[in-house]
Amino acid sequence: MSTDTLTPGPLADEKYYGLTADQIDRLGTELDALRQRVIADLGEADAAYLRKVVTTQRKMEIAGRALFYLPVIGWLPAVACLSVSKILDNMEIGHNVMHGQYDFLGDPAFNSRMFDWDTVCPGEQWKYSHNYIHHTFTNIVGKDRDVGYGILRMDPEQKWHPYYLGNPLYALLLMTFFEWGVALHDLEVENIVSGKRKLADNKPLYPGLIRKIRRQAVKDYLLFPALTGPLFPLTFAGNAVANLVRNVWAFNIIFCGHFPAGVASFSEEETANETRGQWYLRQMLGSANITGSRLMHLMSGNLSHQIEHHLFPDLPARRYPEIAGEVQEICERYGLPYNTGRLHQQLFSVFKKIMRYSLPGGQAKAAPVRGPDAVTEDSLAA
Repeated sequence: MSTDTLTPGPLADEKYYGLTADQIDRLGTELDALRQRVIADLGEADAAYLRKVVTTQRKMEIAGRALFYLPVIGWLPAVACLSVSKILDNMEIGHNVMHGQYDFLGDPAFNSRMFDWDTVCPGEQWKYSHNYIHHTFTNIVGKDRDVGYGILRMDPEQKWHPYYLGNPLYALLLMTFFEWGVALHDLEVENIVSGKRKLADNKPLYPGLIRKIRRQAVKDYLLFPALTGPLFPLTFAGNAVANLVRNVWAFNIIFCGHFPAGVASFSEEETANETRGQWYLRQMLGSANITGSRLMHLMSGNLSHQIEHHLFPDLPARRYPEIAGEVQEICERYGLPYNTGRLHQQLFSVFKKIMRYSLPGGQAKAAPVRGPDAVTEDSLAA
């Protein structure tokens, strides 16, 4: 067995559980093979699944819009149906289609370059900040702007400032208006405030952003309420509540996949000259899953399998539950953690972080060093 250790970075041995460079390369080879096996199996079953979800989403939206015409008794069912529709559109359809997970179908309706979702964030802008920045530099403090979204302090490596005393309030506001936070993410307001970015740098983003905001506002808060005539105020309120439900749900799922206890963060120095295996390892250590029912996985867009998503962002998310057991087995064989828990458990640990990092200091819990002798040739070959 090779005893070459991971370089560079003084914390590399701790952060990467003492795996040797050779072991990490073999880990990458195993995960590449798993990805290729799934790709080779993609086909009609995946297409049928997506079309079934889209059909369900459209039926829920139609039902929700129709129920708003029933005064009082139809309002709650309308909001419920519309909320489900918006969640499905955002999580299982929009997020996954725009990741390119269904580009293999050759269907323009589900092509990542052409699809856009039912939120105020333009798809093209989201794909840059999310698909490229976040998935390339996952949990690298200073490069992954999803660490705190430029608003929150979620890691001890983020320098504390009295501003962060408002962490709990900012988190509440971000959760309430999450689609707006996502929409404004590319503007990098925090970098404008710090002087790292100029207002003029955002000029190319304004036309698409304004156009998308206008379209969504007219649809949800003018057109559909107006179509219900005297019920306009109830329909307006119902659309607002459905958007709120979608925002709160999306925030909770995403934060539970990225920021619960046990999720690692990384520095730019540690991840310099990263190999494919090291990139895979960072995704595994920097993500967390949520256990639950098939319905919960569907409503989360299978981002309840955030570890698998970060490993294979371009595979159809419906495949994540199928391979989760194998990914967990690989983690166990290499002596790596597989961070998973119930929604309420992960959420509780996230909010503990939000509260803790509102104050000065804070120290990330170091990963236990397993050492090269913790992973034997026999265990890897098993």
